[in-house]
Amino acid sequence: MVISVMTYNIHHGKSVDKQLNLDQIGYVIEKSNADIIGLNEVDKYFSNRSEFEDQISWLAKHLKMEQAFTHSIKLKSRDRENERQYGNALLSRFPIVNKKDHHFNFIKGLVEGRSMLEATLEIDNKMLQVYVTHLSLNPFLHNKQTSSIIDILSKSSSASIVMGDWNMKPQSNGWKNMTDVYTDAWEVAGEGAGYTYPSTRPKRRLDYIFMSDHLSVTEAKIIKANPKASDHLPLRISFSL
Repeated sequence: MVISVMTYNIHHGKSVDKQLNLDQIGYVIEKSNADIIGLNEVDKYFSNRSEFEDQISWLAKHLKMEQAFTHSIKLKSRDRENERQYGNALLSRFPIVNKKDHHFNFIKGLVEGRSMLEATLEIDNKMLQVYVTHLSLNPFLHNKQTSSIIDILSKSSSASIVMGDWNMKPQSNGWKNMTDVYTDAWEVAGEGAGYTYPSTRPKRRLDYIFMSDHLSVTEAKIIKANPKASDHLPLRISFSL
């Protein structure tokens, strides 16, 4: 069975023209034909910038997919019933049978919180562990977050995929630490530099999909259905399970 997975930083549904355009994010995802999509910078009743929309529920309903969400930031609101949240999310054509949150708050209150979503998917009577994360730009925090992720992965013997906006360069210390334990899918099947940021004139590779050795990647490509929909381009891979 060949399965496609995509990672996409949606910039809370704001285009490069600073317009709220969640429908265009949905269009890009739909045109990608991906089966499993990890999303970063997702708002859930967060603020005026996204019109207090529950973005992952909107996308799941629009695309007819299952969903999961983990907050990186959670704020209480005096005048609203729902908590204001921002974080990482998952869309899946396959059943999500379990979900777990991992929070990386090493310096509370001083910097943006970071998190990783862990979900178990059932695919043709087999289980796939999927992780979605978005790491810090701060080198100290980035290192601690990467170490935490590797520790979490070491406790799983299942076929696994870890994806998201890693805010790092290939061959950096964080990249080397990850590729000591998992395979960088782009390095195996991608052509070219794999740049994903900024979306209209990409010069950096910030978005990655790492895979356990249970999986065999057959294709990796950058999706350019609508580069202005977000400030990142999506990365999609295909693999056999």
